[in-house]
Amino acid sequence: MSTRPRSKPLQTKNTLSNSLPNGSHIAVDVVLDTAYQSINEAEWKKLFTLARKNQVEEFIADMFAGKHINQSEDRPVLHSALRNLSRVPVVLDGQDVMPAVTDVWRRIEALCNKWVGVTDVIHIGIGGSDFGPRLAIQALAHVPGIDSRNMRMHFLANIDTAELARILDRAQPNSTRVIIVSKSFTTLETTMNAKAVLAWLQDSGCTKNQIAHSLFAVTANVSAAKAFGIEEENIYPFWDWVGGRYSVWSAVGLPIALQHGFKTFEEFLAGAHAMDLHFKNTRLEDNLPVIMALALLHQQKKRGIKAYAAIPYADALDLFPKWLQQLDMESNGKSVDRDGNPVKHSSPVVFGSAGSNAQHSYFQLLHQGTEIIPVDFIAIRKPMSTRPEAIEHHRILLSNCLAQAQALAHGKVADHPNDVYPGNRPSNLLLLPELNAFYLGALLALYENRAATLGALWNINSFDQPGVEYGKVLAKPIEQALASHQADIQASDSIDAVTASRINFLNS
Repeated sequence: MSTRPRSKPLQTKNTLSNSLPNGSHIAVDVVLDTAYQSINEAEWKKLFTLARKNQVEEFIADMFAGKHINQSEDRPVLHSALRNLSRVPVVLDGQDVMPAVTDVWRRIEALCNKWVGVTDVIHIGIGGSDFGPRLAIQALAHVPGIDSRNMRMHFLANIDTAELARILDRAQPNSTRVIIVSKSFTTLETTMNAKAVLAWLQDSGCTKNQIAHSLFAVTANVSAAKAFGIEEENIYPFWDWVGGRYSVWSAVGLPIALQHGFKTFEEFLAGAHAMDLHFKNTRLEDNLPVIMALALLHQQKKRGIKAYAAIPYADALDLFPKWLQQLDMESNGKSVDRDGNPVKHSSPVVFGSAGSNAQHSYFQLLHQGTEIIPVDFIAIRKPMSTRPEAIEHHRILLSNCLAQAQALAHGKVADHPNDVYPGNRPSNLLLLPELNAFYLGALLALYENRAATLGALWNINSFDQPGVEYGKVLAKPIEQALASHQADIQASDSIDAVTASRINFLNS
């Protein structure tokens, strides 16, 4: 296995720094322009002082050193090791984790080399087991000349059988492979969908041997995967120190390698690794994730913002805001800090979609609504196709991106109130040289490291998610009540009167 990507080096040399716009910083050739944040030099100085007071530098060092910064679960946070292509030892509790990580890389590459004759891959997983690989597959499919290996990649996350039916209507059972992704291998939606796909294979006439050959698992619970019937050689591990929403860099990203080749997956890891090196080794004043985190914190403190929008001016990144929603709101959507005390600030609401479509949707609110909502504009310098119209179309796309940022910043004075744009609406501009696996990896790692920095600034644990569990617990007795088909369900400790009434209506 090579440890270097084809198209980019692993170092963070910035080749464009001599021509940067004012107010810009660069890492891994990704440009961050904060000119429209309206933060003056004195305010930036105070923000960096605050970051040091909140021990952000120590937090970054502790994260990469494998310290147990996920205090509530007593775990380290080492997803950066999954993309550590330099193979520098990463020691956890006295043991280097890199040999195990490297072995998974070797196995993924070997599977890519021998996986032939496959027409369909069904990737079953939800949340962090779904968003990352789904985003990468869609984004990279737009890269001119990329190899898709003549396979259809299907993502099955929702327990709604409409999604299941749509996939099974298209897939060819005798040449289908199934990847079941669950850290615990107990996730309800994933296990039920896996059982349904297994029944489909059986009903389609696949033999027991064919099915065994077709099933793969990515999990930290190897014994549960074996009990499900998956052969040990088809089980790809990941570890407790990998949070689900940070897991695309592990074997959870197997679809990327299978669809576009192992070298593409390697480049994806390399871009993220390069951004990690920048985050780890760069002083705060030039550190892109830290600068972005401080800009958002400033807007919270100064303007009381409750939401922000991420608008990629690239159709290939239409799923990026959806991925970002989980990253930010599951990581930092907390009301208490690490010490159990109430917090003043935590994650804003995150929304967005691809520009310039978004301009014809909610930009009315961004420009003239009563709430100030910062925007992260994300643009790609090179067109995403080789069509004859590509250069002209891309110029118009970029023009719209720059124009919207300018309009939000400066507004417009008019005689009629309906035509007034208040302006003074902050935004960032992120510029990627092109969209390929390397820069996609760098972009995702940039936002992951920003989320971690925000957690450090707010004193929030960004790596647990207790708030997602309570509804799952309540769903069990409700499902049992629905399964009873009785229309006389009474309120109880686990089902309140409103829910009981709704169950009775559904059962009537």
